[in-house]
Amino acid sequence: MSCFKFPLGGVVALASVCLSGSSLAEPISIIDHENRTITLNKPAERIASIPIPMASTIIAMDGGTSKLAGMNPTAKSAIMQGILGKIFPEAQNIPSDITAPNFIPNVEELAATNPNLVVQWAGRGADYVDPITNAGLNALLISYGTEEKARQYQSMVATAMGKPERAEANTRWREEVATEMADKAKAITETDKPRVLYLLRALESMKASGAKGNYNTFYIELAGGLSASADLEGNGVTISPEQIAEWNPDVILLNSFEADLDLERIHDDPILSLTNAAQDGRVYKMPLGGYRWDPPNQESPLTWMWLANLLHPQVFQYDLRAEMKDAYQKLYGYDLTEQDIDDILRLNTQGETANYAQFRAQ
Repeated sequence: MSCFKFPLGGVVALASVCLSGSSLAEPISIIDHENRTITLNKPAERIASIPIPMASTIIAMDGGTSKLAGMNPTAKSAIMQGILGKIFPEAQNIPSDITAPNFIPNVEELAATNPNLVVQWAGRGADYVDPITNAGLNALLISYGTEEKARQYQSMVATAMGKPERAEANTRWREEVATEMADKAKAITETDKPRVLYLLRALESMKASGAKGNYNTFYIELAGGLSASADLEGNGVTISPEQIAEWNPDVILLNSFEADLDLERIHDDPILSLTNAAQDGRVYKMPLGGYRWDPPNQESPLTWMWLANLLHPQVFQYDLRAEMKDAYQKLYGYDLTEQDIDDILRLNTQGETANYAQFRAQ
C-alpha cells in the first residue's frame, strides 16, 4: 500500500490518501480531515458534494462533470453564473437539493443520487454526518480555509476517483507559483507594501477577517501586501465604515459571493469613498472563474497572480491571460476565448480601475 501524507495545521495531524496495491482496481483508502478511514472497493463513479467549494473541485480533478452526482445549490449557482456553466452546460441537470441551507443533509434526495461517496464538512458534529452514514453511504469529511487544506482535499477526491495524478499536478503548479512569487516579493520593502482589505460581505453588513490562519491574508501577503484587518480576531467579523476609515486601506477587495455587490458600494458611501483605496481607484471585485477566486480553489494561483499584478505591476508582470488559457486547458480541457477572460476578470465593470488596463487583450 502506498500513502501520500500532507501536513494539516502543524506537524502532528496528518491527512492521508492511500492506494492499496499497484492497481486502481484495488481498494482505495482515504483518511479524511477527522482522521476517519474511508475505503472504496473501486474508484468512485458518483460523488455528491455538500460543501460549497467541492463541486467545482470534483469537476477539475476529474476533468468533467460525469462523476458529480449532486451538489450544494450555492455551488450550482456559482457554476451556472460562471464559466463552468458554459464549459459544462450539463451541470444544470445535476441535482442540488441534497442539502438544506445549513448543510444538514437532505437524506432522501441525497440517497436518490446513488452516490459512492458523499463529501461533507468536518468538525460540525453528528447532525451533519450521522444521517449520511446511517443511510449506508460513505462520508468523506473535509475542512476548509487554508492553502494546505485545499491541497489535501483536492488530493482526497482525486484519489477517490482514481486520478491522483491530477491533484499532484495542481499541487506542483501551486508550489511553483507560490515559490516564484515569494522570491520576487523579496524586492518589495515594507514601506512599499499597500494595506489591503478584503471584505467577505459588504451589502447588508460589512465583514472582514483577521490575519491568523486566514486564507485571504495568505495571498495578500504573498502578493506583496499587508492585511488591513490583521488585528481582528476570527473570521467574518462584522465591522463598520468608521472602522474601515480608521484602517484607511490602500486597496479594497470586494467578495464575489454577493452577486449584486459592485464597486459603487464603496465609491457611493460618504465614508468609504474617502479611503485611499477609493480615492486612488484601487477598489476591485474578485473574479469569478471556475469557482469564486477569493477562497481557496483549484484556480488559486490565478488569484495570486491577478492580485500581485495589481499591487506591484513592475515587480510581477504576469501574462495573466496566457496563464488563464493554460490553466483552463489543463483543468477543464477548454480553450478560453478572449471574451471569456474579459468576463471572468470583470473588465466591463472595472476595466478603468487603477492598473487594470494590463489585463486587456493586446
